[in-house]
Amino acid sequence: MSNTNPLLDVSGLTKHFPIKGGFPIRRTVGAVQAVDGLDFQVAEGESLGLVGESGCGKSTTGRLITRLLEPTGGKITYRGQDITHADRKGLAPIRSEIQMIFQDPYASLNPRQTVGKIISGPMEINGINPEGGREKRVRELLEIVGLNPEHYNRFPHEFSGGQRQRIGVARALALEPKLIVADEPVSALDVSIQAQVVNLLQKVQRELGIAFVFIAHDLAVVRHFSQRVAVMYLGKIVEIADRDDLYDNPRHPYTRALLSAVPEATVDAEPRERIRLVGDVPSPINPPSGCRFRTRCWKATEKCATEAPPLVQAEGNKPGHLTACHYPETADTVPAPRLSKDPEAAA
Repeated sequence: MSNTNPLLDVSGLTKHFPIKGGFPIRRTVGAVQAVDGLDFQVAEGESLGLVGESGCGKSTTGRLITRLLEPTGGKITYRGQDITHADRKGLAPIRSEIQMIFQDPYASLNPRQTVGKIISGPMEINGINPEGGREKRVRELLEIVGLNPEHYNRFPHEFSGGQRQRIGVARALALEPKLIVADEPVSALDVSIQAQVVNLLQKVQRELGIAFVFIAHDLAVVRHFSQRVAVMYLGKIVEIADRDDLYDNPRHPYTRALLSAVPEATVDAEPRERIRLVGDVPSPINPPSGCRFRTRCWKATEKCATEAPPLVQAEGNKPGHLTACHYPETADTVPAPRLSKDPEAAA
């Protein structure tokens, strides 16, 4: 991304969770390398999608950005200010500008508080007194997210999952943030409700100019919402590009495999060959040397085992389309037969 003054700039971001062992002395015997050297930027008003399999480090990345977790290494810069290891006092001025929408709408709301209390809570903590009072502002927010303002005094258990997620969106909007990290905001909802919530977030972004980091594993939802997409695998970004360029011209083998599993939207579309990856995702405690995807890649060579590919613009890529692969895919690449061990798939 060429923006010289991004809203959020992440460089070399790393998070390792220590593993304690030994008796009676608890000592560190290893580490879970949840996030291992991420580089990306988010411009004002932009939406960046973060996709990948479960356990690849997406949610950890979101919590690092919002500083709910302390980074092990790297740098997080927000509006030119280094907040990587800022303490509570240092984060206070910008805490209201970076908000988060959590995955589980049932666990993220306090069941003992009314909707009015849940949404006005952040305003009370930050000493914000909107014109007309907090209750008026909460009722306005409920209307913005498509809920009845008269529900101000209701409790979370009186709402459906989709309605609870809308309450979570209203809470995130209460402090008029510049950046919202949405951690799989629709994955816990029924399919029929997912589109409503995604459309609501799009409306919020469009009308209020809020930047989003949209974390999800559903590639169809990400394409609908995000302007740029970053693909993660085992704690690293393996490809990042403009939405249409990434979906129409995936260069990393892992991205190509993910996209091959997305259902076709039209009946008349030519059937896409399904790429079935062999093996399981390696453990983040002891990831493979070199390229982390090599143990499941049909193009892997000795070079992939000894050299970690940098995230760079490969030959033929459009500006801003970065790929971490020694042997990027081309449009006419045909996956090797070893990709599938499913006899029915081969038939």
